[in-house]
Amino acid sequence: MRWLVGWCGASATALGEVRPLGAQLIWDGPDPLWAVGDWRLDEIRLVHADGDTHLAVFGYCGATDAQLRNALISARAGALRQLTTWPGGYTAVARFGRRTAIPSDLAGARPVFHTRWAGGTAYATAALPLADLTEAQLDVNQLGAQLACPETPEALGSGTPYVGVHRVAPGHALVLREGGSRDTVDYEPSLPTVVAAPPVEREAAIAGIRDALVEAVRTRLAAPRHAGVPDPGPVPGMGPADRRAARGGADPAPGVGADLSGGSASATLALLAAGLPGRPGTVHGTGATLAGERLLAVTFNDLATEGEHARVARIAELERARAIAENPRLHHVVVTGGVETLPFVGLDPEGMRLTDEPAPSLVTAARHRARLAAGSADHLVGHGAREVLDAHPARLADLVLGRQRRHLVRTLMALRHGDGGHSVAGPLALYRAARRLARTSYREGVTGAAVRLRHAAPHDADTVDPFADPFGVAPTGRRAPDAGPLGASLSWALPGPAARWLTGETLAEVSFRLEAAATRSRPAGRDSHPGAQRARAALVRRAADHRVLEQAVELHHQRLHAPFYDNAVVRAGRLLPETLRIQPGARPEILREVLAGAGVRALPPGWGAPARALQAEATRLGLRTALGDLIDLFDAPLLADAGLVEARVVRRALRAAAEEEPVPLEGIAELVSTELWLRRLTTRRGSCWTTEGNREPRAVAGGVTR
Repeated sequence: MRWLVGWCGASATALGEVRPLGAQLIWDGPDPLWAVGDWRLDEIRLVHADGDTHLAVFGYCGATDAQLRNALISARAGALRQLTTWPGGYTAVARFGRRTAIPSDLAGARPVFHTRWAGGTAYATAALPLADLTEAQLDVNQLGAQLACPETPEALGSGTPYVGVHRVAPGHALVLREGGSRDTVDYEPSLPTVVAAPPVEREAAIAGIRDALVEAVRTRLAAPRHAGVPDPGPVPGMGPADRRAARGGADPAPGVGADLSGGSASATLALLAAGLPGRPGTVHGTGATLAGERLLAVTFNDLATEGEHARVARIAELERARAIAENPRLHHVVVTGGVETLPFVGLDPEGMRLTDEPAPSLVTAARHRARLAAGSADHLVGHGAREVLDAHPARLADLVLGRQRRHLVRTLMALRHGDGGHSVAGPLALYRAARRLARTSYREGVTGAAVRLRHAAPHDADTVDPFADPFGVAPTGRRAPDAGPLGASLSWALPGPAARWLTGETLAEVSFRLEAAATRSRPAGRDSHPGAQRARAALVRRAADHRVLEQAVELHHQRLHAPFYDNAVVRAGRLLPETLRIQPGARPEILREVLAGAGVRALPPGWGAPARALQAEATRLGLRTALGDLIDLFDAPLLADAGLVEARVVRRALRAAAEEEPVPLEGIAELVSTELWLRRLTTRRGSCWTTEGNREPRAVAGGVTR
């Protein structure tokens, strides 16, 4: 795990005693900065303006040194947004004398954390090192909030699973000053509703997406090629495969590669990378004359899924990937996976990597690791495209607020035909739900969700699901119309899929947080609309899940690149008209036009076909396969010791999910991943820090405490 750490305003005594283990000093002085982990030389750039004004950029940034210097001067005057406008994925740290500014990205894939320490403020791009530094205990209430409302910022706040360690909100910057003062400022302006520029036209919005994606991919291709872990050479009695196994598994192929799952997002990145001028990648095992001529495209083929429907969907996805890989600049590799790569299978708390925090992706780590082991040293993935380009269902209420009822009705009719239905009952219920959400104020919606949480009990087979009301407001005494699964997202604050199995005490604690947040002011303009807020929250949640996945599965000397989480791509996605993105199948169509603008027009039949049904089938099969191990995991869970769940309720939910009852599988994944993470954390020994007098790591204070 790579991370940055520094502090501002700390006492001189602390400065002379504590150092991060394995750190590279970026700048010294009373406000030092370190880079920790296996950073590459080209991933760290330093720029000096004048006086004591410095900028450090970590990651892949497409700006020149002159552009960095000009942005640094503008940021010194207060324009911190200038530090976030370049293509690529990076973290910038600016120092202006005794003042330090660290902006977080817009999606949350590159977060910033901070905590009080030694009379000043310590900051880092990972929360666990700060918890080690301050010997912080676990914040069980925060874990409960993450399980109860993972997509509700009002419940999560700025907290982390560690007491006293806080997260900078996406789109904000942490500003530290001499004397220990700290501020969090919003560098991204909101859009007003009365005085605003006219909406961006369809062609211009798609052109903006195309330019942002092309520059994001170009930035990665412009970086120096890396060859991963070099082979140490012949060893008596060991072949190349044996030497790789002795080093901990397969090494990534040299150069640049990409996922090619047959879906629209990963295929778009692979085709853009293959179509740009120059040598896009390096095929592992080729000679020096052929190296760098083709991009390595990796497809995962799940052979364990059962059933005729799953088999047909899997074959169709593989055929689409093969058709796309006919591009002469792509070298296609198919990685097969059996039962051992199914979700939930083979979970071992002692063998898993310790991530910064829990996330549902921990139960699929083996599945992703099998695919990435065949990837390249720099590997492009299509994560985040759904949240950046698709419309959240709550945006239907934004259409009502924008008096665009004609587009709303057209969208609802298209949804009905897309589902193969002919009844108007479903679209009519969705329209009523959208209109009701548009007429519900922020305070009423959040307070109503708090009331429902406080009066809910753990969901049992013999009770009514307390989270069945799709509107997220207080019960009215009459049953709401059935708006289907889309209607469940039409709310200001929505309980997560794992909330139904939490204890009443935990739900009550989260409800108090919601009620307190309902009294605070909201951002003005279009950013205050329910659809815009819910879409941003969904993006932040998926970006956090991607960050945990990256920590859990990344091979040594391998870098995962998710261009859809780049600031430039997120900003371009926000300019898409709501009437365009809210249409069924909008994302594949947008990416089709992006590729057409880049010169790629021949796409296989079935482009953009959804793969969620196939993923759900693999998840359910993995849960049935690993049911015995999961029951044992929750025989005496740490979550129950912390008072967050009752073990018998979770075991009943696991059996119900294995029997294909309508149980939210994502909620099961959240509970399992959190329990695994807690067990891995409590067995951890050592620390990220050491002192000059004692080079041994300090002991970690921790444990599940209430």
